[in-house]
Amino acid sequence: MYVAVKGGETAIRNGHRLMAEERRGDVAIPELEVAQIREQLGLAVDRVMTEGSLYDPELAALAIKQAQGDLVEAVFLLRAFRTTLPRLAVSEPVDTAAMIVRRRVSATFKDIPGGQILGPTYDYTHRLIDFSLLDPARPDAVDAPLDAPKEDGAPCSRVMDLLTREGLAATPESDDCGEVGDITRETLAFPAERDVRLQNLARGDEGFLLALGYSTQRGFGDTHPFAGEIRMGEVAVSVVPEELGFEVEIGDITVSECEMVTSFKGNKDELPKFTRGYGLGFGYCERKVMAMALVDRALQARELGEDLDVPSRDEEFVLYHSDNVEAQGFVQHLKLPHYVDFQADLVMVRTMRDQILARQRAESPTDDKAVNGDAVIEQSQDEKEKAA
Repeated sequence: MYVAVKGGETAIRNGHRLMAEERRGDVAIPELEVAQIREQLGLAVDRVMTEGSLYDPELAALAIKQAQGDLVEAVFLLRAFRTTLPRLAVSEPVDTAAMIVRRRVSATFKDIPGGQILGPTYDYTHRLIDFSLLDPARPDAVDAPLDAPKEDGAPCSRVMDLLTREGLAATPESDDCGEVGDITRETLAFPAERDVRLQNLARGDEGFLLALGYSTQRGFGDTHPFAGEIRMGEVAVSVVPEELGFEVEIGDITVSECEMVTSFKGNKDELPKFTRGYGLGFGYCERKVMAMALVDRALQARELGEDLDVPSRDEEFVLYHSDNVEAQGFVQHLKLPHYVDFQADLVMVRTMRDQILARQRAESPTDDKAVNGDAVIEQSQDEKEKAA
């Protein structure tokens, strides 16, 4: 099956050479530097880090450059590199309540402890192309003063805690509830626990999750979500080295977090209450974590006794198809030679057609003209293929 591929080594080498040329573009224009991608295409870098399951802005920027801006290919490159890294330690759960927030908004309460922080956002902007960006000599927007002094971020308690204290929302599971699954080392099995589902969704394709989250709002799921809280900022990462036995902070990372609030009508065992969907991702990936939270809530249907009647509630469908690395590999493998497979299909289709035409001739001998007409066409096609 792959003999033809081996025989085309020269063509493959030329393909790589031509791809390098496509990636470089006009050599009269200065080559794009990794630092420029890291600093000026930050949202793309954050998406690649999240779906690549590796927090390293420089490597993500390098992958984007190598992939010529193809983010799915960049995710593939980063995840492949990740598999070569040794696992030195397992970090403690990050405490997002202690996050130094740069952005924090809630659609459920206007006045929240710590206040709402609009922060950097494209919300409330006109979606019009800014042609001034064509001029590299324009006054830089970052030089303009802020209308209000920038405040240093401070830790803020979660908005959902307000509902939890009133007993209107379930208390989140403790971080000490047991061993957490690891989808990078264990085969996905069903039914999947929520920790496994969240891991899968965290590195799932943003577009896929966005579509599923959208479907839950359009009637394919009986939910009416509210954005309880969306926040973005820096959290500390800690490990407990075996030789020390106590927690050591090793650095900060930027994360985005979302908690969606959805009402639950209750059942014979439980009173009506609010449930939550959760999303967390590396960097500034607000849209991703919102979609993730919607899908997470939909996937809790089994535990809440809801009907599994829509795609977003089918965990096997969601978890098996959310990974863009696996999905693009399976789709793109169709480009590889399938000569033997296709020849088998070709023989099968020809045989089926011959059998059907023979049966038609036997059942309708008076309609020989039409049948013979088809047969003539068949014979003509066969002769052309043999001649080719």
